[in-house]
Amino acid sequence: MKIFIKAQSPYDFDLSCLVFSDGDDQIRKYADGRFWQVLRVNDKLIQVTVESVGNVLKPVLSVELKSNDHISDDDKLSTEIMISNIFNTDFDLDSFYQQVKYDKVLSKLSKELFGLKTPTTPTVFEALVDSIVEQQISLKAAHSIERRIIKTFGSKTVVDEQIYFAFPKPEQLNNVPLHEIRECGLTLRKAEYIKDISKLIVTGKLDLEKFKRYKSIDDIIDELSEIRGIGKWTAELTIIRGLKGLDSFPADDIGIRRVISHYYCHDQMISADEAREIAKRWGKWKGLAAYYLIIREMSEVK
Repeated sequence: MKIFIKAQSPYDFDLSCLVFSDGDDQIRKYADGRFWQVLRVNDKLIQVTVESVGNVLKPVLSVELKSNDHISDDDKLSTEIMISNIFNTDFDLDSFYQQVKYDKVLSKLSKELFGLKTPTTPTVFEALVDSIVEQQISLKAAHSIERRIIKTFGSKTVVDEQIYFAFPKPEQLNNVPLHEIRECGLTLRKAEYIKDISKLIVTGKLDLEKFKRYKSIDDIIDELSEIRGIGKWTAELTIIRGLKGLDSFPADDIGIRRVISHYYCHDQMISADEAREIAKRWGKWKGLAAYYLIIREMSEVK
């Protein structure tokens, strides 16, 4: 079964999927022009394979759906909405490009990375858990832990004789002993944070999806920061990844400061305040601008 999604131009699907090229075959990955992942849609596991059948100026995505359950018309519509959100297909880049056209670095990068859009996690919960895992450790180590969490506690499905795993629901993480979460490579504190947040969601005391309706990033940061284990950096990262908050700017992130230093400060070490000062020129697109710098560096390495 296939659906087709028209995206807002410009949109470079292959470039926008670069961040998934080091993914896990059984979880989520981009290779040879195709992106695949198992999504939880209306409590069904649906394996999606996405590829571009258009071009940057006339972007169209082809999405193939496979499941061991019957895929209804409602499931198809829900999957289309989820894919559109994951790939941010409706986002218009023109305002961002106008904002940075007088910035020497980003005006150049916006041409080199023309059509690059940021991805979004299927749920805010996934973005928050990943952000907690990544606190104060390398991305390589964090990604290894995240994969273990998914394969240990997430739902498993077999499609075309291949095993795939979906990100665990709060209920799944709430129902396992704390020590089992720790065994994925987490510190005791991080395991407690994830366990506590899962319980808050399951008991109805926390609704992360409600933040999608908030207009103020500061309000989201304030509310998230009231939860044990979530500081400003974790909240800002969650907002970018799970809420499309492209104004969010985690200046305390060492990786972000490093790429800003590389492109704007001759690789001299800069503070979070100095990074924020530089980012002021990017207006409400600070998070997106930082993402362009990160992807540019990533493409250089590859």
